[in-house]
Amino acid sequence: MVLSGRTWRSWRPWGVLGVALVCLAAAVLAGTHGSRPAHADSAGPPHTAIEVSPSRCGRGWTAPGPGIQVFDLHNTSGASAEVFLENPGSQAVYGEVEGIGPGTTRELTVRLGKGTYAFKCVPDDADAVTGPTVRIAGGSRGPAAAPVTEHDLIPPALAYQKWIGGGLAEVVRLTTKLRGAVDRGDLAAARTAWLPAHLEYERMGAAYDAFGDADGQINGTDAGLHEGVRDRHFTGFHRVEYGLWHGASADALRGPAAALVKAVTALRDAWAQTRMDPAQLGLRAHEILENTVQFELTGRTDYGSDSNLGTARANLDGTREVLSRLRPVLATRYADLPALDSRLDRAGHLLDSFRHGGRWTPPARLNRADRERVNAVLGDLVERLASVATLCDPRRTA
Repeated sequence: MVLSGRTWRSWRPWGVLGVALVCLAAAVLAGTHGSRPAHADSAGPPHTAIEVSPSRCGRGWTAPGPGIQVFDLHNTSGASAEVFLENPGSQAVYGEVEGIGPGTTRELTVRLGKGTYAFKCVPDDADAVTGPTVRIAGGSRGPAAAPVTEHDLIPPALAYQKWIGGGLAEVVRLTTKLRGAVDRGDLAAARTAWLPAHLEYERMGAAYDAFGDADGQINGTDAGLHEGVRDRHFTGFHRVEYGLWHGASADALRGPAAALVKAVTALRDAWAQTRMDPAQLGLRAHEILENTVQFELTGRTDYGSDSNLGTARANLDGTREVLSRLRPVLATRYADLPALDSRLDRAGHLLDSFRHGGRWTPPARLNRADRERVNAVLGDLVERLASVATLCDPRRTA
């Protein structure tokens, strides 16, 4: 797997986290990334201009009412800021926009109902400021979520990090078995040993960012290398895979197999001194399957073993491992957690149907109906996990 490493989206509509609002959100939230002047659009929800500044945070909301509405957040200060719409008592968040530059306007679309609301402006390098409290007497409001702090994420991160340590020990054991088969000249046994070793590594997808350069040595591809698969910098699992399924001799593979064992052993030995960033755990839960769709379902990381759907299954297992550690954080914040669990089960059963003993159907050989099912099921999970990433993103409150 190749994690994208991108920064998470800067616009977060907490009011559309529930599945019940998905259809409504599709119609209402289209185009909400724009930066246009405040106005009332007769074809859509009403717009309200809100000032973002340390001295006048939240000013402009003079006629509060229930229902879907758009707030045009205009930053009149000289510094970038993020803005939350929250319950000022509980600090439950209904909506959030990050990175509003000086002099710019960003939109926030939410559904509001009976309750108490206030905007909180959090300028870069300055204290947070809470604006005037606004009360709405009736209507049905969208879901809100209690903010997550980095402190909330430390126990899940530590538990996950411990699990990764055990997984790396198993990768060392399995790659050592792979190297042993290559050293004996038994390439049939080496091909059999390659897949379980690779899938064990693939299950640890949320830790790849913490692995640093070691991940490129262990699981990199030939993308961007001047000589492609013949480049000396092409190493790791995929280098061995290419040789095993493209007629390389045992002599030619002894060096790459030994280098792979050396790299995973070094990573295992260094892992006890590594510290994962707790703030990244929810984002990684989303990125695992996002990258599965991008690289595994397209076959871009296949170097001869035809095991992309096996990798996708391992990535699914890895996603479950992250979610199991995040469950205490999500249980009181993500109402759709049971539905997410159900969809993960469904995806697992679907992928398992393409396993035939120790072999997997390559993505290119799926018929159209099966391909559409796989794309739909994993695509749906990517969307659901986007909400997990949003909810688990620590929020600055002061």
